[in-house]
Amino acid sequence: MENNEHTVYMLRCKDNTIYTGYTNHLENRLRMHEEGKGAKYTRGRGPFTLLYCASFSSKREALREEYRIKQLTRIQKERLINSDQKGMADHEDSKKLSKS
Repeated sequence: MENNEHTVYMLRCKDNTIYTGYTNHLENRLRMHEEGKGAKYTRGRGPFTLLYCASFSSKREALREEYRIKQLTRIQKERLINSDQKGMADHEDSKKLSKS
């Protein structure tokens, strides 16, 4: 994944909750979550597993998708994750992330 793309992503936290977020630099944002400097919700909930990521051509499109995903039920989010696994196998960050 290239830097500075508009990306929506989902993480599974150690308490089995799912966090959805937006970034324009996924690798950097994942590192922030690992270090406890990411979103307030994810602090203390690591390690994380990257479940889903999708890139968009504009910030507006990405934020719209982030909002749409956040409105889904947990079951609907799991279905979305399961239906989108085809591209995730190649992504190096789909491995379990651990706090440094």
